[in-house]
Amino acid sequence: MTQPTAAGGPARTPARTQSLTHRDPAQVSLQEALDALGDPVRRAILRMLADHPDWTLPCGSFEVPVSAATRSHHFAVLRATGLLEQRDTGPRRFNRLRRAEFDRRFPGLLDLVLHEDA
Repeated sequence: MTQPTAAGGPARTPARTQSLTHRDPAQVSLQEALDALGDPVRRAILRMLADHPDWTLPCGSFEVPVSAATRSHHFAVLRATGLLEQRDTGPRRFNRLRRAEFDRRFPGLLDLVLHEDA
């Protein structure tokens, strides 16, 4: 996952990004998925991601009623259940909803969450 530098050569993937584990949704059990989706803050994060193009929302831009540390925990849970992919760009961590991958594993489940009355 290297990106070219301004000089055109390959750049190293930031060490923070290298430490991220992105789980394949095919490895996630239904119980794990339901546990992750059971939290209202995580559902709000997923809805915000669904409303924006991939890789446009950094973690700090999500206005949720929890501390920064708790918000980080929620992102880790979503990443561990295959719902979220993250990458670092400079000092910010950007997010992508892994909707197609998750829908292949659990058809229709994410739609219920995204269309839930908030």
